[in-house]
Amino acid sequence: MSTQGSVLALGKCLACLEFMLFPVWRGIGASSAVGWSQGWGRCLRWESDSRDRGTRTPVFDYPVWLVFCRRGRARLREVCQRGRGAIRLPTDLLSLKLPQLFDIHQVPKVFREDSIISGYRHPRSSAVDCVLSSFQMNNETINIWTHFLPTWWVQTLQTKYFVWRFMALFSTMNFLNDSYTWPLLVYMLLICIYPFTSSCAHTFSSMSAESRHICYFFDYGALSLYSLGCAISYGYYVMPDCWVHSWLHQHFVLIAIGNSLFCTSMSCYSRFVELQFPKRSKALRTGAFVVPFIFDTVPLFYRALICFWDGGTLSDALSSHCYHLLFAFLTCFLFTAHLPERLAPGRFDYIGHSHQLFHVSAVVGTHFQMEGVVADMTSRRAWLQLHGAMPSFLGTIGALAVSLALNLAIIGIFSAPLLWKTRHGSNQQNACKEQ
Repeated sequence: MSTQGSVLALGKCLACLEFMLFPVWRGIGASSAVGWSQGWGRCLRWESDSRDRGTRTPVFDYPVWLVFCRRGRARLREVCQRGRGAIRLPTDLLSLKLPQLFDIHQVPKVFREDSIISGYRHPRSSAVDCVLSSFQMNNETINIWTHFLPTWWVQTLQTKYFVWRFMALFSTMNFLNDSYTWPLLVYMLLICIYPFTSSCAHTFSSMSAESRHICYFFDYGALSLYSLGCAISYGYYVMPDCWVHSWLHQHFVLIAIGNSLFCTSMSCYSRFVELQFPKRSKALRTGAFVVPFIFDTVPLFYRALICFWDGGTLSDALSSHCYHLLFAFLTCFLFTAHLPERLAPGRFDYIGHSHQLFHVSAVVGTHFQMEGVVADMTSRRAWLQLHGAMPSFLGTIGALAVSLALNLAIIGIFSAPLLWKTRHGSNQQNACKEQ
């Protein structure tokens, strides 16, 4: 190979390296006759030797040797000025001051949690502080992430979670035209919404006492809608064969809508009596969620009892449902018992307290429930279609729309006095400042 060919080959290799290793530098010399973006391979200028016209000598212009010739120092200074801004950005991010944390005696009573001594955020945090606190270790950090990650997490240990699972089902099923899939569509939407709403409620619950109540109003509303989604999927996919077309089957979704409204109303009301009667508030809130759960799982309990009574083998769907019931009971126990922090106050403030375990148990239980619903929908489709037990738009998507509107109205009714109180208080403060 000739010297000219070798040099050109070397130039092409250097051009590839430029594109891979130095993409930021390309274009800086665009204002000149020959810009850096032209590549290393084109940065060779061949000049004829004065002694021998037949030979040509390669003269290198760009870009490394540009520092030493042809306004190289000015170009280098331009690169440094542009790079300084990129280098400063991580430093600015690292210099952000994380919100200060407080102990239980430093925050108002409405923000205090049973047997949690430290790690409280400022009761008047801004929205930015609330978001930053999710990346800071406090007594709400794990609560935020244990419901945020399952909402969006793609796959871990072969366990498919909610949004990814929903998109996988959406790509394989005809949700738009196949009415048999509508109960599953409603259910999958709601199991994606309720953990995300819970994560947002825990994130922004420290902005004020009023915002704390309102955040948890939406959290309770999302949970009550989730109970409706369970009822819709159970009513069409899990209902025992002998109950199909019965009075309960025909009115199952309608009763579930009433349970959803009862759940939201009772749980929101429980926050207003929490300070004066904490035990009564806890009982009301627990009952508000237990009643829909018991009603929704009546068909499932019956199927499980019949299976155990007859000595039959558990199907994949029923096995997943039984795991879900196990985690549902564990979730209820953790919510009411406040263990283990009650045994050692202050030891589980950041990691391991009951509400974190409650979140984990609820998510795992929802996963098994989702697998059971999908298995029942697939395995029982032919039998349900044969017996005319097909879902309707009004009993699925229509029921969700009506329940959503009514639940939002209930949340608005309970939030109105809190918003009026906040606005009235700010007006009084402005009037005092003007005087």
